[in-house]
Amino acid sequence: MALIVQKYGGTSVGDVNRIKSVAQRVKETYAAGNQVIVVVSARSGVTNELIGRAKSLNPDPDDREMDLLLTVGEQETIALTAMALHALGVPAVSRTGKEAGILTDLAHTRARITSISGGDIKDQLDAGKVVILAGFQGYSPDGQITTLGRGGSDLSAIAISAALNADMCQIYTDVDGVYTADPRVVEHASKLSEIAYEEMLELASSGSKVMQNRAVEFAQKFDVVFEVRSSFNNNPGTIVKEEAASMEDVVVSGVALDKNQAKVVVSDLPDHPGTAAELFNALADAGISVDMIVQNIGREGKANMTFTVPRDAINRAEKTVVELFPDEAQGKLFEASDIAKVSVVGVGMRTHTGVAAKLFAALAQAGVNIQLVSTSEIKIAVGIDPKDAEQATRIVHDAFDLGVESS
Repeated sequence: MALIVQKYGGTSVGDVNRIKSVAQRVKETYAAGNQVIVVVSARSGVTNELIGRAKSLNPDPDDREMDLLLTVGEQETIALTAMALHALGVPAVSRTGKEAGILTDLAHTRARITSISGGDIKDQLDAGKVVILAGFQGYSPDGQITTLGRGGSDLSAIAISAALNADMCQIYTDVDGVYTADPRVVEHASKLSEIAYEEMLELASSGSKVMQNRAVEFAQKFDVVFEVRSSFNNNPGTIVKEEAASMEDVVVSGVALDKNQAKVVVSDLPDHPGTAAELFNALADAGISVDMIVQNIGREGKANMTFTVPRDAINRAEKTVVELFPDEAQGKLFEASDIAKVSVVGVGMRTHTGVAAKLFAALAQAGVNIQLVSTSEIKIAVGIDPKDAEQATRIVHDAFDLGVESS
């Protein structure tokens, strides 16, 4: 008897008929003699609708109240999924993140998991029941409801798999697996049969919407092998696992596009040692993720710092910067504008040269101007004008010959 964790995203449980389809798939897995934990997201569109309602009342709603509000979506889905299974004759019980013992820190809307007791999930499984777990949520040491950030249901599934030593973790979504690019942007993108944790993490961090990056990070840390596959067919998906030697034969595995970024320019900062540390420590303390960073050459004791943040963090970033440098705030301290990030990712970059040259040449030939560049051992990312984003993604995908089915 195997323990299988299946996670279904918002599109997979988007309406009553889709919840019935999920229940049928779960029933088949259960009938094969397996213990099953089903992690579900809120129905597609529900979270955005709740955010919209909140911001119509208050443009800057309290984080604690947002957590309390947004967990409603997953709690609706676990109850409906349990009811659908009952209708098929499958014993099932729903559990919230708190009931599953998913303990987090105190950071509302972006909490990090600190431990998982599992609650009574193991007992329920041993009693022959399917457990339906609300993704995206946990609770803090003082008993407050917390959420794990957008895409947090992925993290819930990976974390419960690690905590209970699941034999298999399947992430069901609206695509067949992990592709060399978003098929909605690049029509001839091809599906990967397998991908390394590091590549998946870089793709997720670079705008790929298949998985939450923290979930991939957690999977790598605890060696949770998982499969990304579609809930709308029975095609095999993409296996995400530790890097194998053969993976380095492929220089670039995929191209990611992130249009949810903003470029921030902080002007006239004191040009002396420690200023950058002050700035980025303050942003970190505010829970703001910073990506591409450029410091311009200082003049007359002043310097400009350019970096990117998620678009929804602009207001928090501005507040943090202005409070940190009140004297400079009298001038044109903080400017923000939209930017798109296109990234090429591949573990083969460690052992192959010329990737940056090919990337820059392809964009130059298409007349796409590069505003920012950042690199890691297996990724090169460029910041460009959002109007060029999709065209640039297609150009780069073709430049690296990624439109051939990967093995």
